[in-house]
Amino acid sequence: MSESNIIIQENGHVLTVTINRPNQLNALNRETILELHEALKSANQDENIGVVILTGSGEKAFVAGADIKEFANFKPSEGQELSAWGHEILFNYIEAMDKPVIAAINGFALGGGLELAMASHIRVASDNARMGLPEVSLGVIPGYGGTQRLTQLVGKGKAFEMIATAGMINADEALQWGLVNHVTTPEELIALAEKIAAKILKNSPNAIGAAIRAVNANFKDGLNGYDKEIEEFGRCFGTPEFVEGTTAFMEKRKAEFRK
Repeated sequence: MSESNIIIQENGHVLTVTINRPNQLNALNRETILELHEALKSANQDENIGVVILTGSGEKAFVAGADIKEFANFKPSEGQELSAWGHEILFNYIEAMDKPVIAAINGFALGGGLELAMASHIRVASDNARMGLPEVSLGVIPGYGGTQRLTQLVGKGKAFEMIATAGMINADEALQWGLVNHVTTPEELIALAEKIAAKILKNSPNAIGAAIRAVNANFKDGLNGYDKEIEEFGRCFGTPEFVEGTTAFMEKRKAEFRK
């Protein structure tokens, strides 16, 4: 299945969504953000889908940022509305999905592209990837969660450095700082993402969704992550997947959570 700005491929329980604007280095415009939202919303509601892989088309870029020409003439109120809209419809939406999202970062992941990767649950990068938040060089700051998620992932000091210098880091440095989980060659990038997806698919979909909600609660104002963990832990006991998982363990067999 193909949309105007994305390509959607389903393989078993894995959905791969490729941002397909190679002539614009896969920059995010409003239309692409909307298409991504619809594809991800559909995947999140589809019981057959267990994992989503996000990547970019071509060899140069995952996503090289937002489409600047769309907002170059915005007023302050319009800029604030754009940021709030993007948070709600895509970046926060990905973070809160029940299905794990793996960002396969091929090439440049800058600005909104890095923010898209950071909203994902797991990040793998090709060894030619370059990552950064260059917004201050344009007289603005990251507006799709970059100031918050980068700090969560690499710490306050490194986040300040990356944002204030508007510089890029390479894949190895991103791995060193915990910004990505794994680094591999461009040729093996999708295969690595699929290997991680296969490991995820062996486990309880309900428990994975519960774990995502519990982990995210630690970073939400007004929520106590420990309380959320207790709530989600208890809720798991009432599911058929808990019965299957514990029964399989006691019977010394592999649990079967998916058809």
